[in-house]
Amino acid sequence: MSGKTELKRSIYNILNHNQDGSFNTKAGRKQILFQIAEELHAGGYNLRHVTGLKQKHVVYLNEHWREQELNPATIKNRNAKLRWLCEKLGKRDLMPSNDQLGVAKRKYVTNENKGLELKDIDFKKITNERVLVQLHLQRYLGLRREEAIKIKPHQADKGKHIELQPSWCKGGRGRTVPVLSKEARYWLERAKKLAGSPENSLIEAKKTYKSAKNLYDTQCRRAGIAHAHGLRHAFAQELYKTLTGWEPPCKGGPRKCDFTYEQRMLDYEARNKISTIIGHSRLAVVALYIGSASHTNNSSTQL
Repeated sequence: MSGKTELKRSIYNILNHNQDGSFNTKAGRKQILFQIAEELHAGGYNLRHVTGLKQKHVVYLNEHWREQELNPATIKNRNAKLRWLCEKLGKRDLMPSNDQLGVAKRKYVTNENKGLELKDIDFKKITNERVLVQLHLQRYLGLRREEAIKIKPHQADKGKHIELQPSWCKGGRGRTVPVLSKEARYWLERAKKLAGSPENSLIEAKKTYKSAKNLYDTQCRRAGIAHAHGLRHAFAQELYKTLTGWEPPCKGGPRKCDFTYEQRMLDYEARNKISTIIGHSRLAVVALYIGSASHTNNSSTQL
């Protein structure tokens, strides 16, 4: 029996002996706790019994969910299920507060430019070639950190676009990303050379995703990169300009009140396309990347 199966069985026993809540509440609790077991093992934690749950596991899960750009309300809901589990285990103190775990209260569109450009990174301090390639894939293909680490570049490359497999992506939702620039092509070819054989990802041989993520984080800290996710913002902003012909609102682009009808339609179509390419289903999230044309840079819109 695998460690993941054992962990799920131990969670099931806790659920079976604690039947509080409605049918829907119990079903939702089971679904989320079983998903948490999957995520822990996918992250490299070989936890075999729920009694071995530690605060480091809780912290990892919250970091992982933030990387997936889950809505704060979704993260709070998952933490509530974890908190319930800790209480049943007699480990109430295991769960920090949502504030301590860094769960955002709300998201706002402020038209602040959160993009990170490669010229602002001290690449002399990025000493690992895999991390170097992963950062450039984030910038030129708009990949999330996890996607840039897990991608199997030979399998992904389809010529004019790449196909990201569900197992590499947030929420298991694969997607297609166009290869639009010579830089994107260059770094994709370099990734393929680095991976070697077609079945290889950008995780070093005999290493786990967890160790590859830790290496990535260490290299980024060394180079003074606080939020490498900003590379995805820069990708989305450049894509918006390519699709519309003008800068995005977060970089001083025109306001919607000044748009012609044709420009309004182009703006809407561009946001929809960017939403699909970067892997978000809501246009409101795209506004966090490129800004909102409905207000000035000094105002904010609550999401």
